[in-house]
Amino acid sequence: MWLDYYNVSSVDEALKILETRGSAARIVAGATDLILEIERGVRRGIETLVDITRIAGLDRIHLDENDFIHLGPLVTHNHCVASKLIRDRARPLALAAWEVGAPQIRNRGTVAGNLITASPANDTITPLMALGAKVTLRSRSGERTVSLEDFYTGVRKTVMRPDEMLVDIAFPAMKPNQLGTFIKLGLRRAQAISVVNVAAVLEFEDDSYKPWSQRAIQKATITLGSVAPTIIHAGEAEARLTGSRLDEETIDAAARLAEQAARPIDDVRGSSVYRREMVKVCTLRSLRALSGRGEASILPSQPVLLWGRDYRGEAAAIEVTTHHHSEGPIQTKINGVNHIFWGAQGKTLLRLLREEGGLTGTKEGCAEGECGACTVFLDGVAVMSCMVPAARAHQAEIVTIEGLAANGRLHPVQQAFIEEGAVQCGYCTPGFILSAVKLLEEKPRPTRREIQDALTGNLCRCTGYYKIISAIERASQMDSTHE
Repeated sequence: MWLDYYNVSSVDEALKILETRGSAARIVAGATDLILEIERGVRRGIETLVDITRIAGLDRIHLDENDFIHLGPLVTHNHCVASKLIRDRARPLALAAWEVGAPQIRNRGTVAGNLITASPANDTITPLMALGAKVTLRSRSGERTVSLEDFYTGVRKTVMRPDEMLVDIAFPAMKPNQLGTFIKLGLRRAQAISVVNVAAVLEFEDDSYKPWSQRAIQKATITLGSVAPTIIHAGEAEARLTGSRLDEETIDAAARLAEQAARPIDDVRGSSVYRREMVKVCTLRSLRALSGRGEASILPSQPVLLWGRDYRGEAAAIEVTTHHHSEGPIQTKINGVNHIFWGAQGKTLLRLLREEGGLTGTKEGCAEGECGACTVFLDGVAVMSCMVPAARAHQAEIVTIEGLAANGRLHPVQQAFIEEGAVQCGYCTPGFILSAVKLLEEKPRPTRREIQDALTGNLCRCTGYYKIISAIERASQMDSTHE
């Protein structure tokens, strides 16, 4: 793993370390990709992690005077899902963010990190390219702005230098005469890497008296993900749409042209032949939805975030940069008790809790953010602890399954799991309970669909989920007072 870990208090501090350490250093925000890449040997020679998650103000989404939307480098996928500005004026991005992983992953994974990882299957790159996004890169020697189309040089390759940090993502807000959408095809409903994804943004003639399908298209953008080394435009399909109306003949022609633009490979998620066909199908569905003839992608009006009742999407800032080396301390509060751990900074939070803290209720199932058995609360938000560097716990507050019972009473969710018999082997149960607790803080009377959305990051091999869902429904009807 890494040798040095810095929790920095400012961008300038981060840039100083990057300048000094060069290619041996990496910025950490969510770390949901980086930790796996380090453990699997995909990223070699990384000795220093620079954690920027404690810098105030970097998680801001705002609209400037030129009608451009800006995303700070700490804006997470759940920030985008929760943002009215993104939902109203950058809908393809909101839809894509909702499709990423599960709530615990969306609470840690950042849009900036998704862009920098540079996988052609990453969901947010496709809509941001369709929206005309650009990124600002900063180093100690200056700042430069690069269009997203010029940012990528190949699979997992970008123009970023080792001493640079992505400090801003900007794109024009969608206008009233624009429509846009995003469709992802995965092998399951959640926690799935894209087999194909498609973003479409259409600008129509400004005539509000006509329905969308009868207006001429002034500009069309269709971008395709997971079908080439980088995200690509379906250029001929865009040209076919421009100047046309969104009738069925035009939609069908554009979908076939989009299929021809794809250059997919065969892999474990799908063959190249299948992917090409699905590009056509997803483009058809996108354009039909925009014309009003098909079913639109669904984004709940009040999506499940697993933020609880108090968190508002703001980073817990620190005033002084801390450096954690191999023998240094991590000072943290777990279940209301202060702890100091020595020599654990090279671990994940999951292994810190289990091996150093003796809190074995937090389980290791997959160790790659797929199963949710390691779910804990970090500064009030549900996260997967296998994806969090241990040193992020410094000056943070953590709650594990051991911290839910109070004054000799089980938490209502724990009690409901017992009464409903929502356990078989029990290995996954702590993660399910913590997700449910945070859901009920957020939505005391959730619908069944909201319960299902809250549990998309938690896998069970035994129960079939029926009793688990029933237990959460039962807990929502119980006295929620738990002091």
